[in-house]
Amino acid sequence: MADEPDTSRLSWFAVEAQARCLAEAASEDRAPDCVVGVLRGGAIPAVLVAHLLRVRDLRTVEVTHTLHDGIDAPKSPQVRVGNPSTLGDLTGLDVLIVDDVAGTGHTVRATAALASHAGAARVRTAVCVSNQANLDPDLSRSEVPTYTALTTRGWVVFPWEAQP
Repeated sequence: MADEPDTSRLSWFAVEAQARCLAEAASEDRAPDCVVGVLRGGAIPAVLVAHLLRVRDLRTVEVTHTLHDGIDAPKSPQVRVGNPSTLGDLTGLDVLIVDDVAGTGHTVRATAALASHAGAARVRTAVCVSNQANLDPDLSRSEVPTYTALTTRGWVVFPWEAQP
């Protein structure tokens, strides 16, 4: 259909290359003490990045903004956080948050705020893909992902996502 957004399907090879790109960018600015994966989509890239950086402290937190999976899924009015205690104590740590995609950027912003609240001394964010068509223009420079492997203006399907 003409009204459907452009959709790109990423291969595992592409995701591995994105993880390498993110790890290299982060390591140029000093490897973090801890990597946090945003559940669900950011868990796999976070594991890859943590291995590449040789960071053993890997944590996850559930932060969602979409109401369901699918192309251009509707967003909830507010970002939803499930069990922020999974972050544990981050006091004094340099934390790298990893997610698969930044759509509006609100999930990354909320997760960074959680890490700061948990005591992180430094918080950086990394996403495999940033969708510039949906990114909130009101995000401040400090709220935009620190590292982005791929910028697009369309929908991206990752290899671990259910295929219709």
